[in-house]
Amino acid sequence: MAKIAFLGLGRMGSGMAARMVAAGHKVAVFNRSPEKAAGFVSAGAVLAATPRAAAERADAIIAMVADDVASRAVWLGDNGALAADVAAGAFAVECSTLSRPWVLELAKHADTQGFRYIDSPVTGLPDAAAAGQLTLFVGANRDHLDAARPLLDPLCTNIIRFGEIGAGTAYKLLQNLLGSIQIASTAEALRTAELAGLDLAAVVDTLSRGGAASPTVVRVGRLMLDGIHDRDIAFTAALRLKDTRIGVEQADSLNAPATLGHAAYGIFGRLVEAGHGDLNETKVLDLLRE
Repeated sequence: MAKIAFLGLGRMGSGMAARMVAAGHKVAVFNRSPEKAAGFVSAGAVLAATPRAAAERADAIIAMVADDVASRAVWLGDNGALAADVAAGAFAVECSTLSRPWVLELAKHADTQGFRYIDSPVTGLPDAAAAGQLTLFVGANRDHLDAARPLLDPLCTNIIRFGEIGAGTAYKLLQNLLGSIQIASTAEALRTAELAGLDLAAVVDTLSRGGAASPTVVRVGRLMLDGIHDRDIAFTAALRLKDTRIGVEQADSLNAPATLGHAAYGIFGRLVEAGHGDLNETKVLDLLRE
């Protein structure tokens, strides 16, 4: 079995790290809030005080953190994972949803330190992470990915390579931007239905069976109908705003059309500015009711 360093034990990272422990790997974990690691330690993982300490002698380092700032903090610097003394040809696997410029910069840092870098954002909710049913969107050297597959298998049911480093992130950002548009438009549709006097339960049920349905529309439509946005949170409004922002930044950098993306960015910006950043992204319907 390999030695795996796992950086970040949030909603997604916890499930992913648990999969590596269950697969029998020697796992060292780092999290900015050490108390979240107690369950992993009892299951056999080692809690490290710094990312570098977690990564010492590792065969692979996997990160799942919130944003570019957190990613930079766990990888770079004297206590960052890239400063560790690792196994020859160790993999640096970044699974977080990050901006493409930062991913490309990070890949250069990793290459300089002798790591094989795998750009691997994921899709799936926390329950899928815990079940090992994620899909990985990969940008990487083909040979490096083939070598990394046995280590990545416990995390996922599917690995899709979109091209070289940066391609996985490029795809993830456009997918999440499309998701942001769908969530905002679902909220607008339900608010319109309310104002028209329609039965929202019937509307949500019919939308979920109709031609406009998608997994996102079905999921958020039901959550908006339930109206409970402060528990069992799969994805916060703040994270949705971050993903929407870096999605439109990518589109703008490519001179790509992003009118709807910018509209969604404005809506989620208002939601966070209203103080709802820690609530579920579906709180956006209440915003439209104000």
